[in-house]
Amino acid sequence: MRPTMQTTASHSPSLAAARQAAPARTAGSVRHYGRYLYLAVNIAILIFLLAPIAIVVVFALNPTPFIQFPPVGVSLRWFEKFFASRDFMHALGFSLEVAVLTTIAATILGASAALALARGNLPGARLIVATMLSPLMLPAILTGLALFQTYVLLDVGRPTWGLVAGHTLVTLPYVVRTTLAVLHNFDTRLEEAAQNLGASPLRTFFEVTLPLIKPGVLAGAIFAFIVSFDQFPVSLFLVSPGNETLPVTLFNYLKFDLDGTIGAASVVSIVLAFVVVIGLDRTVGLRSYVKL
Repeated sequence: MRPTMQTTASHSPSLAAARQAAPARTAGSVRHYGRYLYLAVNIAILIFLLAPIAIVVVFALNPTPFIQFPPVGVSLRWFEKFFASRDFMHALGFSLEVAVLTTIAATILGASAALALARGNLPGARLIVATMLSPLMLPAILTGLALFQTYVLLDVGRPTWGLVAGHTLVTLPYVVRTTLAVLHNFDTRLEEAAQNLGASPLRTFFEVTLPLIKPGVLAGAIFAFIVSFDQFPVSLFLVSPGNETLPVTLFNYLKFDLDGTIGAASVVSIVLAFVVVIGLDRTVGLRSYVKL
């Protein structure tokens, strides 16, 4: 009996260690499969988001005037038709002009408003923020209709500055929100240190405050440009004949024809958005602001 008891006693630590290791292995397996499930869900969401873009690209490169799967070939005829059209080129240039003016106006006004709300100790600041963000909660078509009625009552017609003002109203919340997000964790001691060293308030703003809030301002500016360039509901009410933005021109084109030119125009818009982001990344360096 003694050898048996000794053998059992000698094996008991290994059995206890195995019992303790079993839950650890089970937990590791659960985490392992959970990680794969998480990656699979994210890949599925990414495919779902990119699938419409892929369909648009196929439509633009398909030689037939309708979507056909599998594609019968690759052709640039619709891009040639798009760039050869005087109406489309005028609309593209006008959309770029309005988007640039809107971005400048929304960036200046939005960043200034965010600084005032974060630093000014204004009474009712939360109500002011909710009011400035309200265009995001309202349907854009209602905003366009309200602006149209306002311009009619003021008897100003539908000028370009009115369209820019409407786009600025819609894009302003993006700049305000992203700039407030940066100012939320802003260390005001840096500004105090600069002023203690003899810097004027203006110099402190341009050399300390602005570089630190630049991630939020640039993010808002990118959103403002893209939203303004692709804005349709507000533009539908505020454009004047002969000065139509690209989305409105595409809408009017769809009334009479449906071919790959629509896909080509959409691809141009997508590429333009990528060019804007990549251009800012090359000139300003957005990769250093991924923390935002």
